[in-house]
Formats: sequence, C-alpha cells, structure tokens
Amino acid sequence: MKLLITFICIISIEIAKQHCVVSAWSQGGSTITSRGATTQHQLPTSSSLFSSTQSNDKDDITINSNNGELERLKKEEQRLSSLLDSIRQQKLAVLRSRPLSIGIVGFGRFGQFIAQSFTKYGNVVGTSRTNYTDVASEMGVKYSLTLESFVLDEDLDVIVLATSIVSFRDTVLEIVPLLEKKMQLKGAGSYPLIVDVASVKEHPRNILLDLLPEECDILCTHPMFGPDSAKNGWRGQTFVYEKTRINKVILDPDFEGQENQLDISEEYVEGMDRMERFLSIWEEEGCNMIPMACSDHDSYSANSQFITHLVGRILGIQGLKATPIDTTGFQSVLRLIETTNADSFDLFYGLYKYNRNSGYTIGRLRGALDDVVGALLQRDGVVGVFDGGNRKSDDDAK
Repeated sequence: MKLLITFICIISIEIAKQHCVVSAWSQGGSTITSRGATTQHQLPTSSSLFSSTQSNDKDDITINSNNGELERLKKEEQRLSSLLDSIRQQKLAVLRSRPLSIGIVGFGRFGQFIAQSFTKYGNVVGTSRTNYTDVASEMGVKYSLTLESFVLDEDLDVIVLATSIVSFRDTVLEIVPLLEKKMQLKGAGSYPLIVDVASVKEHPRNILLDLLPEECDILCTHPMFGPDSAKNGWRGQTFVYEKTRINKVILDPDFEGQENQLDISEEYVEGMDRMERFLSIWEEEGCNMIPMACSDHDSYSANSQFITHLVGRILGIQGLKATPIDTTGFQSVLRLIETTNADSFDLFYGLYKYNRNSGYTIGRLRGALDDVVGALLQRDGVVGVFDGGNRKSDDDAK
C-alpha cells in the first residue's frame, strides 16, 4: 500500500512539473525549482516564434529574389546593348544618307592621314601649296591645285584647316576674301563650317573669330594623335573639341543647356546638324570624344603634350642610343625621343609660341632640374654648382 501511495505521489509531482512547464511556455518564462536550486528560464513567446518565422520567410524571399536578379540584369544588359547597336546603325545610316563634302587645306602628312578616314563617310577634296594630285588620287580624294578653285568651285560643307600653326593666320587671311566672293555668287547659305585641328586652341580660335565672316560656323578641335601614334586606327584615341560658333552665336562651352536660352532658328538647327555630322565621323572611328573649352585645353596641354615634346627634344639632343643592357624604362625613353622628333619643329615651336602656358612649363622644368641636382649635391656634401659632370664646391669656384 505504501508503495502504491509513493508511486501516486511521484506521478503527481511529475504532472505538476509538466503543468509548470506549459504555464511557463504560455507566459513567456518562469522560475522552476529543482533539487533546491532556482533557475530562470526565458522561454520563447508565441509572438517571437511568429516573428522568427516571418524573418526566415523574408530571408527565403530575398535569397530567391537574388537568385533571379543576376539573370534579369544580364537580360537587361543584353537588351540595352542591342538597343545601342541599333542606334549606332541608325546614326551611320543618317550619316551616309547625306554625306558631307569635306575640304582639307594643307594636304601634308597630317592632312593625308585624316583624309583616308574621311573618304569612308563623304566626298573629300584637298589642296596645298605642294602638288599632291597623285597621292590624293590613290586614296580617292579629289585634288585642287589652287586655293581659289578649292573655295569657289567646290561645293564644300566643311573646310578643315590642317596647316601649320605658324602659317595658320596667313592661311585664314587668304581664305576670307574667297569666302566673301563665294557668298556674293551663291548667297550666305554657301558658307562652309570652318574647322581647325591645331595643337593649340586659343590662338586659332581667336583668329577665326576675328577674321572670318560671322556667317561662318566654327568648330575648334584637336585630335590628340597623328600618323605615328594612331597608325593602327583611331579607336581609343582622344579627340578634344569646342563648338565655338553656330549661326552667328558664339557658344559658351562651360554653359550646359545654353540652347534653351537661344532663339533656335532653322539656320541654327541646320548648322548644328552639320557640326554633329562632322563630329560623328570621329566618333564612329572610335575616338574618345571630349568637349572642352579652348582655354582649358591649352592649360592642360602645356603640362602634358608640350612638356612631352620638350623633354623628348632635350633628350634627343643628347644623342641617346640603344645599348646591350637597356631596361624597359630606357626603351620607353628612346621611343619618346623617336616619336617627338619625328614631328616637325614648326609643330614644336607652335606648341611653345602660341600657348601662353608653355613658358611657365619651361620655368618649372628648369626649377625642378635645379632642385633634383641640388639634392644630389647636398647628399654628396657639396655646396656649390654642377658643371659638366665636374662637381665644384664653392671653394673650387673661387
């Protein structure tokens, strides 16, 4: 009997324990005493369990969403790529539906270089002081022996001035009366777009604005490459340009949206269309197109293009030659000498003479040379001057 009572008591205690656990679960936590020790148990509530379930569901949704996102983005990328290709094909169709007639004044090495690509997109006519008839014929270019016949007899949409910067002003002075004569014969609408491709920009820009009839639209450009650096094509090469004047309006290259402030006439639209057609040739050839004010161009150019030519010329005068132990760095120096000295001295002189920033560049280079040599002498414990490889102290100089 005692055993039965004992068994019943044990069963009752266990039932009571189970009841406490259930009660604690429903209340979110409880204190359970066992063997004289009290332990605080924080049990999950039904709301926290539901929240946890929701969180897991959200994670599952996010994972599933991300799984499909990459595929969606790839499809969108493919769609945009196809759209871009379609637009390019439409641009080419527009460009070739009404090809430009482009004249090049100065059919020397650079003039011939750009003419080869221009022939893909329109009719090209060249002229120069030298007779390049045979050369022009080989590349499918019509050649005019005189500047007068070039301007008056050819129906040109664009005239590119590819002459030396040194002779640029004289060339413009020769062209102006011919343009005015053409206007008298054929009307103001016969004025072509005038484009310069000089290596400096403010100087030719000012000449064109000062001397050309105001009816002439002006586009100032600088292809930052030539026959040597772009012998394998123009793709990836830099082309800088400023839309200077359209329909008698001088444009501000730093003012985006200027067209919204202008009274847009039919003549303005036609002028802009002609300019864009010409720029599209460079774009279609793969150039990196950079719109930039002429003043900004010259500031950058003095510390990039001019200093490159300056250092190349200086090192070239030293007569450096390849050796059996050349490093890759020295091989780069030899290539610099070769490319810079391959250009005419007129080009180099023009970079100096007609860019007001170039003088400062020379001064800074001289100062930098003095600083570097001075640091070497100081490390050597010599206070004095460096003369032709002989280190002279102040005492030696006395």
